[in-house]
Amino acid sequence: MDVLTIFAGVLLFLAVSLLFSVIKIVPQGREFTVERFGKYTKTLSPGIGFLTPFVERIGKRMNMMEQVLDVPTQEVITKDNAMVRVDGIVFIQVMDAARAAYRVDDLTYAIAQLCMTNLRTVVGSMELDEVLSQRDSINTRLLHVIDAATEPWGVKVNRIEIKDLTPPTDVTNAMARQMKAERERRAVVTEADGEKQAAIARAEGAKQAAILEAEGRKEAAFRDAEAREREAEAEARATAMVSEAIARGDVNAINYFVAQKYVEAFADLARSPQQRTVIVPAEMGALVGTIAGIGEMVGLAKAQQQDAPQPAPSTTTARRSSVPPTA
Repeated sequence: MDVLTIFAGVLLFLAVSLLFSVIKIVPQGREFTVERFGKYTKTLSPGIGFLTPFVERIGKRMNMMEQVLDVPTQEVITKDNAMVRVDGIVFIQVMDAARAAYRVDDLTYAIAQLCMTNLRTVVGSMELDEVLSQRDSINTRLLHVIDAATEPWGVKVNRIEIKDLTPPTDVTNAMARQMKAERERRAVVTEADGEKQAAIARAEGAKQAAILEAEGRKEAAFRDAEAREREAEAEARATAMVSEAIARGDVNAINYFVAQKYVEAFADLARSPQQRTVIVPAEMGALVGTIAGIGEMVGLAKAQQQDAPQPAPSTTTARRSSVPPTA
């Protein structure tokens, strides 16, 4: 009984081992290569797969998901002989499990070394200022070169990024001083531009004020000239009326002129700033008589205007009025 039990146990173990060697379950995101007597024959996709017992076996278990690889830090000399420390990361994805398994040994190490060498080449062909300011350009060039190099390995390089880029200490200090000087220069330029704009605004304001003041003086002069013109016209009409009265032999008109000039001269004498004493003439009776004569003349003129009939317009006057005035 003991021999039979041992024999049955051995048969059960062999059956289970055979079962596990024949049936293979591939998880999602993985692919297994199958080798027959050491030669690649096929690739098992995610799910369940069957192998020929004692003939086929699993060769390589490949990760088909996107992977992130670190590019080690290294010192690179730029085109202008500046030493910088550069590192990065690269995102890869295996597209063909068979080529990735059998065309390159240690895939991750090979891709890391490829990234380091191309990073030295790209950064070494640029000056320090370009390296610091054109990271996108460096990433694009590296991606194009490395993706082309890994394509025979069945690997797709999706992205590559420079993670850190550190220039030397003395260069960093010089860049800090340069940045400070540039900020100060911009501040001075901004302040000068503000003063310029303020000066322009003040000049424009003074210009507008001068224009408005000149226009005001022009308008005032025009008003003064118009007032003097009307005053002259009124004086001319008054003079014409008095002249007509004198021509008719009216003595009161002469007395009016004499009294007017007399009063004006006496008023000017009284307003003189250098005159402290005003001498009143002794012939005040004559002045009163003259004023009385003026009043009588004014009353007489009003009576004549009320009694005199309105003359009919003559033909000559009508003809003259029809003629348009010349300029």
